[in-house]
Amino acid sequence: MTDIATGRLVAGKPGPLRRYFAPQHPAGMVQRVMLLVLVVSIIALSVANPNFRNPANLLNIIQQASMVGIVACGMQLMIISGGFDLSVGATAAAAGCVAAAVSLTFGVPAGIVAALVTGLFIGMANGCLIAKVGMNPFVSTFGTQAIILGTMYALTEARPIAPLPREWRELGFFNIGGLTFPSMVFIVVVVVLALVLHFTRYGQHVYAVGSNKVGTSRAGVNVDRVLIATYAIGGVTAAIAGLLLTSIAGIGSPQAGTTWALLSIAAVVIGGTPLSGGVGGIASAVIGIFALTILNNAMTLYSISAFWQPAFMGTGVLLAVGYEALRRGRRN
Repeated sequence: MTDIATGRLVAGKPGPLRRYFAPQHPAGMVQRVMLLVLVVSIIALSVANPNFRNPANLLNIIQQASMVGIVACGMQLMIISGGFDLSVGATAAAAGCVAAAVSLTFGVPAGIVAALVTGLFIGMANGCLIAKVGMNPFVSTFGTQAIILGTMYALTEARPIAPLPREWRELGFFNIGGLTFPSMVFIVVVVVLALVLHFTRYGQHVYAVGSNKVGTSRAGVNVDRVLIATYAIGGVTAAIAGLLLTSIAGIGSPQAGTTWALLSIAAVVIGGTPLSGGVGGIASAVIGIFALTILNNAMTLYSISAFWQPAFMGTGVLLAVGYEALRRGRRN
């Protein structure tokens, strides 16, 4: 800014736009850029294509984002803690199959409880392998995924479990004003995990573990317990998504959720959370999953082959990770 008395340039506070694009951590920059891109894309598509701004299509976007979005919220916590889980898709499929099988004999409520317990058990098992045994998250969760898929295929002979009680379909297609039950659950999961992450001691410990595991342990925090709890939450969110998919499809499929692990990791990274851990928030997962969903929706509206989506998704991941790495390198 210019000093009126001397006519010289002096330092002043940056403008609001510059402050918005100058966060303390590079990941914050990626998140804010992606949020801006998402908002601009929504506005542009709404102006260019009346079908996009149709309320039914907007509600459909939320519906499409809901299940993978729930998985991404759980993945967000695991990535903040410095890890990730490649078995979330298999966990979702296992939870759906368990829910379907149990509900045929003991009813839908028992099936729901059994599925959540399944997700909790798998998540805690992953957490114990990583925290107690000291295994790498990639190796441990990849191995868990293989065990789950092999067991399910053997027990079901790779066939879906059907037909299910009609209560499943009633649950899956329940809606209020067009907002479906899976969308409602997605909103609740986002709110609950955001509050847990930012307003509880556990949430503070997740950030601390992701930033410096050794230092956090020396400060008196039970790092193993934090990691096990984090992977347990990831397992439960995957189970919730598996239950929702079962309620919509009306079957328990051992082949469900095969791409959810990579999609959820991509959503978190595109939303601005680095895989190095220690930073990020549930907003990153929400931004990322809606960016991917809107991209897929726009490609459908303009009759572009869905085969291009993985290419665009990979490009987004590389740009987000590359930019964060460059910014971190310059700061160091």
